[in-house]
Amino acid sequence: MTARRYVVMDVFADRAGAGNPLAVVLDGDGLDDAAMQAIARWTRLPETTFVLPPVVVGSSYRLRIFAPLREVPFAGHPSVGTAHAVLDAGLATAVDDLLVQDGIAGLLPLRVEGDGHERSIAVRTPRATLMETAAPDDPRLRDALAGLDLGTLPPALMDGGRRWWLVALRDEATLRAAQPAWPAIAALAAATGSMGVCGYARSDGGAHDLAVRAWVGGQGSFEDAASGAANATLAAWLAQREALPGRDGRYRVSQGREVGHDATITLRVDAAGDVWSGGGVVPVVCGTIDW
Repeated sequence: MTARRYVVMDVFADRAGAGNPLAVVLDGDGLDDAAMQAIARWTRLPETTFVLPPVVVGSSYRLRIFAPLREVPFAGHPSVGTAHAVLDAGLATAVDDLLVQDGIAGLLPLRVEGDGHERSIAVRTPRATLMETAAPDDPRLRDALAGLDLGTLPPALMDGGRRWWLVALRDEATLRAAQPAWPAIAALAAATGSMGVCGYARSDGGAHDLAVRAWVGGQGSFEDAASGAANATLAAWLAQREALPGRDGRYRVSQGREVGHDATITLRVDAAGDVWSGGGVVPVVCGTIDW
């Protein structure tokens, strides 16, 4: 057996238990695809990442991301959490406040602000594409959206590496009280090759500008505690519709309260139209894994 450095992080959090958990194997070199998938299945966390030495000039490290059942090309909270773990372990150093992640989605920069417990990291997410908009009574959507009091923007299917149906609800109270129609959401996800429904609403005021709930259909349907990629896809959609909340392309999202978490995700749409998704990270477990 080989002991490899292993950490579990809480991502998009200011305290343990608030955000989305992530396992990071810092010494991924020497593990084959089957071993990485087996470890990810064993952790039973939303994603497990594996850090590998850089091979592309200009990159800080290589990254593989695995959900329990398959490898994932890109996800926001694994990218942000792994960058934090890499810095803590001294495996890379930010240059001009930037790290560069090399993964299936290509080279992606991560901006680092602050240090230690005050550190915040944001990843520039892959460009999202509008696939289609639809009416709420579209036969594919009707059952999944039944009983929801919708907002003014139409439901939109956006692809940012993973496809999401983005659905505006009338207000934050309506969103937080919503009961997901799981069989219908699962059917919608299967029929459209999407993750499911990402519902959103303007905040009633306070520390965040937008409230978000991400309902993942398919096998083992669940509500995501905090999704950087889903929120980045949503930011791209709102930018297209000139409907971004906040100021100067920056805003804060509250996600996860309905499933016992309290994550805060920061979004920024820059002058080039790129979306940066990030937030704080809290280390929870530090040790080694023998596999």
